[in-house]
Amino acid sequence: MHAFDVLGDPVRRRILELLADGERAAGEVSSVVQDEFGITQPAVSQHLKVLRDNGFANVRAEGNRRLYAVAPGPLREADQWLSTFRRFWTPHLDALATELARGKRERRLAAETDPSEPAPSHSPPPTS
Repeated sequence: MHAFDVLGDPVRRRILELLADGERAAGEVSSVVQDEFGITQPAVSQHLKVLRDNGFANVRAEGNRRLYAVAPGPLREADQWLSTFRRFWTPHLDALATELARGKRERRLAAETDPSEPAPSHSPPPTS
């Protein structure tokens, strides 16, 4: 199965998000995913199996519990493939960051020169 076939499923993406915070017991993952997606425990187990069989997750036994963790290899491969396309969005994100910084600076300077102006907030200005 191709990495994007594995990552294309929202349940598997959510499981990986949970595992990104650190190792978790299968029962804990199953409980969260069952609540969020309304699927059965066996269905969650199948998703964990797909992640494990395709190298996205590692599992280890600790007593009668199975602990899952992210295996970064396939994610690195997907990231490497995506790097070819970053040029399409990186300049736009860089330009946005520049504009946000410029607006923040302008508000700060306005507040410094005009004490009646409210202090700059950490939220973006309202849009019209």
